[in-house]
Amino acid sequence: MKNITLQVGGMSCSACSNSLEKYLQKQPGIINASVNLVLACVSIDYEDTLKLSDLNDFITKAGFIPEGIYQIQNDKKYYQNELKWLIIFASLSVVIMYIAMGEMLGLPMIHFLSKMHNPLLFGIVMIILVIPYFIYGWSIFKNGIKNIIYLSPNMDTLITIGVIASFTYSFINWLLFILNVKQELMGLYFESIAMVIVFVKIGRFIDMKAKEKTKDAIRELVQITPQFAKIKENGEIKEITIDEVEIDQALVGLTGERIAVDGVVESGSCHIDEAFLTGESKPVKKQAGDKVVAGSIILNGEITYLAKAIGKDSTISEIVRLVVSATNTKAKISRIADRISLFFVPTIIAIAIISFCGYLMFKYPLSNAMNAFVSVLVVACPCALGLATPLAIVISEGILARGGILVKKSTTLEQAYKIDTVIFDKTGTLTCGKLQIASNFEFVPNMMTYACSLEAKSTHPIASCFVNYAKEKQITLMEATDINTIPGMGLSGVIDGHQVMMGNAKILTHYNIDNPYQEQENILLEAGNTIVYTIVDGEITNLIGINDVIRDSAYSIIQTLQNKGIEVIMLTGDNNQAATLVATKLGIKNVKSNVLPSEKIGVVEGLLSEGHRVMMVGDGINDAPALAKSTIGVSIKSGTDIASDASDVILMKNDLSDLVYLIDASLKTMINIKENLFWAFFYNLLMIPIAIGLLSGYGLTLNPMLASLGMTCSSLCVIVNALCLFKLIRKKENKDETTN
Repeated sequence: MKNITLQVGGMSCSACSNSLEKYLQKQPGIINASVNLVLACVSIDYEDTLKLSDLNDFITKAGFIPEGIYQIQNDKKYYQNELKWLIIFASLSVVIMYIAMGEMLGLPMIHFLSKMHNPLLFGIVMIILVIPYFIYGWSIFKNGIKNIIYLSPNMDTLITIGVIASFTYSFINWLLFILNVKQELMGLYFESIAMVIVFVKIGRFIDMKAKEKTKDAIRELVQITPQFAKIKENGEIKEITIDEVEIDQALVGLTGERIAVDGVVESGSCHIDEAFLTGESKPVKKQAGDKVVAGSIILNGEITYLAKAIGKDSTISEIVRLVVSATNTKAKISRIADRISLFFVPTIIAIAIISFCGYLMFKYPLSNAMNAFVSVLVVACPCALGLATPLAIVISEGILARGGILVKKSTTLEQAYKIDTVIFDKTGTLTCGKLQIASNFEFVPNMMTYACSLEAKSTHPIASCFVNYAKEKQITLMEATDINTIPGMGLSGVIDGHQVMMGNAKILTHYNIDNPYQEQENILLEAGNTIVYTIVDGEITNLIGINDVIRDSAYSIIQTLQNKGIEVIMLTGDNNQAATLVATKLGIKNVKSNVLPSEKIGVVEGLLSEGHRVMMVGDGINDAPALAKSTIGVSIKSGTDIASDASDVILMKNDLSDLVYLIDASLKTMINIKENLFWAFFYNLLMIPIAIGLLSGYGLTLNPMLASLGMTCSSLCVIVNALCLFKLIRKKENKDETTN
């Protein structure tokens, strides 16, 4: 099975996306198709027997335009061109309105264009002025006609039928009057045709700009990666495009520049800002053998690095793919709206026809019947209904992506706020997942310099704690000589003429070294630390506690979750004593220890069978089965291998507080979607009876022009409400600034 995301042109409402989705899923070789109306693309799972050309043919036959593989692009010139033509035709529509209604309103009129004094020339001028609108709105009419042919009527179908009916009726009335068949010149809707098309175009332009805004977060990720890379040839630095870079090619990184592609440092050293990926504001030192990620900034230094992942294989490309893929999945509430939209357009056409026939049956003038027919078609266009759910989903997922939270499926946003149980893996999730120097009792000043200098010569796993500590504290290492390993106890060496030994408690017994620091030793042991003793010239100078350090945000996030009424469970393979120690510090009452990775999924299944909605938070490797089984699986990691995760969400910044942000964003998104659906349905329930004329006795009537204005306002209402979700971005950014 293969998957591809294709750009699609010609979609204007949920009826369009539904018809395309339904058509594709019926085609042989296509396993699944999910259309994204907001991003104007379709994600297709298909068998190897199909080619891209086959998929394009399917899209064409469905009445839409295949536009190649989906890419996040900035269509600024396209929008400027659209705005230019919109201004021209909107201005022309004012002229048409003046000619058509100026005399009625008592405005000064040109005599030869008067409908009353020169109806022949009036009609000719109006027809000439209206015909360009058919060219301007040709994409609407073309799609409308295609969808009639393919029996999948949509918003364009409603507009097409309404406009053609209005023009035909107006033209026949005018012609009959000119031929003296009719005595009165009534029932002309030429100006309404122009205004309907202009209002539809205005609505689509606003819609297009709103959709473009939802792509900003994704585009920002794309633009992080530079367009050029530097190589060294014959001693000179030369610039090449990213497309020219090859795997294992040596590239040069200079101070102030961004890393061009994912790679590994071959030579040199520098400090790099990777905050866009990890959220860590502190610069990271990179030297030979270290990985570098495209888009990170070199703050100082110069390196040569080998390209290891380019193009679609890079970390940034994978992040973008995941975000786009997430927006192509549909939440349950979205599918409900889709099903309604599928029957909505045929129902509206039926209502319009019944209204038309009803007016004639009760012997109303044909002009009244035509007014009701066209008004119903125009006012009930399902633009707002089609935008209600996908616009809110895409905006929210863009917000979360900017905040370093990658949501793989839209259903996550629908479920997150309903979570009642959160399971945390301990090692690598609640803790940092690697040994660090947690505590240090230094009885003689500057003795940590001796400790780090000696351990830097060791190959023991604990030695890395001291190396990292020295880097973090910017300790200048001293020269250590005569290095000897003391089996099972530690190591020894000479630094600045002093005999230095480091090791566990056995080294004290072996060398009969007195330990006057029992109180400090007990403090370290009670905190669950492994103790390393530093001995200089036969005396203890340091007691160093080594431990897997608890994440800074762990305690506060657990308290916040519990305050929300969410049960927190810690799941770990560690022994009960070590697990209880960490759980006590974090305020977790429910602890399951000595659990094998293969047994974790059983815990999740047990909770699910009891009716709980479970969020599993793990490191995405040993926890993969449990992550996949839970209601929502969350992986906390650095983001360098995100493709292999079984989780639904990836916390790119390793910040557990993002869990609360995700839950809150989920709740606000669902509230926003329900508000959007309310306004979309309320609008139609209110306007359709008025368009039919049921409330004319109360002075409430509509004509096609006002109906098109109302349709635009309904879409604008939904768009503005959905864009209110961007307040989440400001809240998150303000939170981060306060934290920093």
